[in-house]
Amino acid sequence: MPIKVQNDLPARAVLESENIFMMDESRAATQDIRPLEIVILNLMPLKQSYETQLLRALSNTPLQVEVTYLTLETHESRHTSASHLNKFYTTFSQIRKNHYDGMIITGAPVETMAYEEVNYWGELSDIMEWTKTHVTSTFHVCWGAMAGMYYHFGIPKIEMPKKLSGVYRHRVLDKTNPLVRSFDDEFMAPHSRYSGVSREAVLSDPELLLLAESEEAGVYLASSRDGRQIFVFGHPEYDRMTLDFEYNRDKKKGLNPDIPEHYYEEDDPANTPLLTWRGHANTLYSNWLNFFVYQETPYRLERD
Repeated sequence: MPIKVQNDLPARAVLESENIFMMDESRAATQDIRPLEIVILNLMPLKQSYETQLLRALSNTPLQVEVTYLTLETHESRHTSASHLNKFYTTFSQIRKNHYDGMIITGAPVETMAYEEVNYWGELSDIMEWTKTHVTSTFHVCWGAMAGMYYHFGIPKIEMPKKLSGVYRHRVLDKTNPLVRSFDDEFMAPHSRYSGVSREAVLSDPELLLLAESEEAGVYLASSRDGRQIFVFGHPEYDRMTLDFEYNRDKKKGLNPDIPEHYYEEDDPANTPLLTWRGHANTLYSNWLNFFVYQETPYRLERD
């Protein structure tokens, strides 16, 4: 997929070095194609590295994608420079009259807090309500999935006794759903979280579909019946070394973290992790873009 990005976005150089097709603004302007317009609400603390991970995951279909990065007005990022945010990000008040083909709401390091205690919950709630009328399909990731489940369906999160961290085996539950098309019966995906949602709560809601789960990690993939809300409770877009970075970061903080499960060869952090989930990640994001965004979105996007 050619991804249209600003010419000097730092993620562009990284992805071009990986032979991922990045299209600059001037070349995109010469093509008689309407790109899919995807807005990404990036709540992750290290925004630049996560930009790269998401763009990598979005890069595997023939569709042209134009990405808008969204930051919150009610929360000040402490880990990303103001100059980067000012140059590459916009705010909800600036785009709320726009319509988008798709949206991604990322995870955030606030899992141990009640939703209403998160200082930007009001703004995030406004954004999630706005997606009902202004976005064809919204893809919620990790804490974003838990927040979306709570806001749209009233399903509370369940805190875990310790952090779930590792790469886990999952099983597809409904092979007829387009979101899991071309999935293997079982697949691997990373998780990094302190909470989750009840399988029974998802299954008991007639408006939700449970599509994949793990014996160890629990609910992984769910969707509203109309496909407008997608929930992914893991991090399929993580790169090879992300869990390693998080593990060593937590060690330095004195948190005494467990070694991420099923991640390092021989469970030894001295070994380079095996990358066992990239194929799944590519298929998942491609299926979402194709079947839930491209096939459903109108050719002409409205503006209020």
